[in-house]
Amino acid sequence: MTVDRDTIFALSSGRPPAAIAVIRICGPRAGTALQMLIGRLPRPRYATLARVREPRSGEIIDEGLALWFPSPGSETGEDIAELQIHGGRAVIAATLRVLGNIPGLRPAEAGEFTRRAFENGRMDLTAVEGLADLVAAETDAQRRQAFRQLKGLLGERAETWRARLIEALALLEAGIDFADEDDVPRTTMAQALAAVRPLADEIDAACSGTGERLREGLRIAIAGPPNAGKSTLFNRLARREAAIVSPFPGTTRDVLELHLDVGGFPVTVLDTAGIRESEDPIEREGVRRASEQAKSADLVLWVIDTAVESARCAAAKAIPVETPSSASVWIMVNKIDLLPKASIAALQQTAGETTHLVSSATGAGVDDLMAAIGRFCERFFSLEPALVTRERQRLIIHEVYRSLRAALASEHRGEEIVAEHLRLAARSLGKLLGRVDVEDVLDAIFRDFCIGK
Repeated sequence: MTVDRDTIFALSSGRPPAAIAVIRICGPRAGTALQMLIGRLPRPRYATLARVREPRSGEIIDEGLALWFPSPGSETGEDIAELQIHGGRAVIAATLRVLGNIPGLRPAEAGEFTRRAFENGRMDLTAVEGLADLVAAETDAQRRQAFRQLKGLLGERAETWRARLIEALALLEAGIDFADEDDVPRTTMAQALAAVRPLADEIDAACSGTGERLREGLRIAIAGPPNAGKSTLFNRLARREAAIVSPFPGTTRDVLELHLDVGGFPVTVLDTAGIRESEDPIEREGVRRASEQAKSADLVLWVIDTAVESARCAAAKAIPVETPSSASVWIMVNKIDLLPKASIAALQQTAGETTHLVSSATGAGVDDLMAAIGRFCERFFSLEPALVTRERQRLIIHEVYRSLRAALASEHRGEEIVAEHLRLAARSLGKLLGRVDVEDVLDAIFRDFCIGK
C-alpha cells in the first residue's frame, strides 16, 4: 500500500430507489472524507448514528449510520469508511457529489475494491473468482459452489499442495548444495519423489468434477421436424409466450434461449428451427444453427408429432442431427391430447427415461418431464464440491501436473533436472493463487465485477 494512492468511492448497494443505500470509501483519504461529511471519526468497527452534511454549507443531506474500518483491519487492507443512508436517488446523488468534490477522491472502477483486497494480500485469485461467481450466481447450486470457492476451497488446497511441493524441493536442494556434508542423507532424491507421487495423483484428481459446467449451466436443445410443437413446448417450459407459434412450417428461424432454475441447478433451454431440407436461404441458416446447437447440447429433446409418426418408429431410427457422444437424446412424443385414450395407453408402454409423452398445448406430461430433467441435472452435476470452477484454474492445474510427471520421469537424469521441474510446478501454483504472472488475466477477471464491489 502507498499513501499517495487514490481514494475511491462508490455506491455498493443496489440500484435506487431502495430502503437503504451503502456508500463505500476506500484509500488513504477515507478518514478525512468521513470527517468532512459527519464531523468526526466513529469508533472503529461500530455502527454510529450520524448526520451527513454538505461540508461547505453545513446543510444536512441525510441521517444514517457511519462505519470506520482503519487499515490494515479492513476488507481491502486499506482505510475504509462506509455510509448507510436512505436509498433515494436525490440522497445518493447529493452524497456522491460531495465526495466527488473532495480533493484526492474519485469514483471507483468496476471491481476496484476487490482488486485492492487482492493486491494487498487479503484475497487470493481463486477467492476473487469465487466472489465474482457469487455475485453472478442465479441458482442455489451455483451459489453454494461460489461461496465455497470464496472461502478458500481451492485456495487453501493449493497452499497445502505448495507446502508439500516446497518440502520435496528442499530435500533435493539439500542434496544438491550440501552433497559433501555428512548429515545430509544420500536418499534425498528417493524421499522427494516419494512425496511427489501422491501429490501428482491428488492434483490430477482435482480436475475431475463439473465445476465449470455448473457455472455455465446444462444446455438442453429442443429439436425436431417442423410443426412438431417445439416452440409450444418451449413456451410451456418458459410459462410465457417466449417464442412465436404458428401452423406454418419454418416459423422459427433463429435460436431462442430460456434460462431456468431446475431444482437449484442452472439450465439453458434452446428452441431451434425445424430440421428439414429447404430452398429458403434464411430457413437453411436456421436449420444450420439448430444443428450447431444440438452438437453443443448436453441433452436433446427430439420432438415428434404423433399424428405424423409413432413413438416406436421415432425411437428406432437415428436422429438426423449430430450430437456429442456425451449428450443424451430424449424422444418427446407430442400432441397426445389429439389421440384417443387407447392410443395413449399403448404409447405409455414405450415411455421411460428417454421417451416422454407430452402435450405442449395442454401441458399434460410437462411436469413429469421437468421432474425427469431435475433428476438428470442431479446426475450431470456431481454433488461432490468441485475444486476447479474455471478454465483458467483447470489449465494451470494441468500445467502443475505435467511438471510433476516430468519430475518423476526425470529420476535418472539427475537431481538438478528433477528440481527444475518441481520449481516450475511451484511457480504454476503461484499463478493459480495470483502471486506471479497474473497481470494479463486481472483485467479480464475484474471487468465482470459491478461498480462498488
